[in-house]
Amino acid sequence: MFHGKKIVVVMPAYNAAATLKKTHEEVLAQGIVDHVIVVDDASADETLAIAECLPQTTVHRHAQNTGYGGNQKTCYRLALDAGADIVIMVHPDYQYTPLLIPAMASIIHSGLYDCVLGSRILGGGALRGGMPLWRYVSNRFLTLLENILMGSKLSEFHTGYRAFSRRLLEKLPLHVNSDDFVFDNQMLAQILWCGYGIAEVTCPTKYSPEASSINFARSVKYGFGCLATAAAYRLARMGLCRFAMFP
Repeated sequence: MFHGKKIVVVMPAYNAAATLKKTHEEVLAQGIVDHVIVVDDASADETLAIAECLPQTTVHRHAQNTGYGGNQKTCYRLALDAGADIVIMVHPDYQYTPLLIPAMASIIHSGLYDCVLGSRILGGGALRGGMPLWRYVSNRFLTLLENILMGSKLSEFHTGYRAFSRRLLEKLPLHVNSDDFVFDNQMLAQILWCGYGIAEVTCPTKYSPEASSINFARSVKYGFGCLATAAAYRLARMGLCRFAMFP
């Protein structure tokens, strides 16, 4: 328990056998995590077998691949069912360091923010950490447009390192969001729509052959999905259209 709050880390896993154990060990080494939930999205490697041997861990396997967004929906549902007060998503590919878990949990515990993002852009370390230049440029471009359309000032919308309060997760209509990668973006748009503050902490990143990444074609699809989400947000704010994701 962290100041009386139950901390649950969720790991949406897909073909993460090479890095899952290392990431999990560092998560528990922080000393404040009560429980870990690994959701295996029908991996083709040894992810499931490795996950089932991890301590303080509940493992859930999808019979069929549901996609990154579909995996997260299961993660958050299981975390709330487990009584989590603070939920932190850590990718099992070790791209984001678990060392920030105490800091992110502390910000949520303070009550000042209900969402904390680990930003690769703050501090300027994204390129030094190995982020491909084309990915960095597209990240900055999309974030600029999204900030303009949604009236926000985030350093990036595209990090997968996130912490949430229980009350926030219970508020968001996550079930209407995409099961694909754009789920991340839609979730942040919903948080802004509901009037919750979003904090950011500087997060070093490590790109390696084992780190999960989407190819260029899917990145383009994701980019257009982000722009569509931001445009829908603006139209809804102006009262011109109504969307299920923005009740």
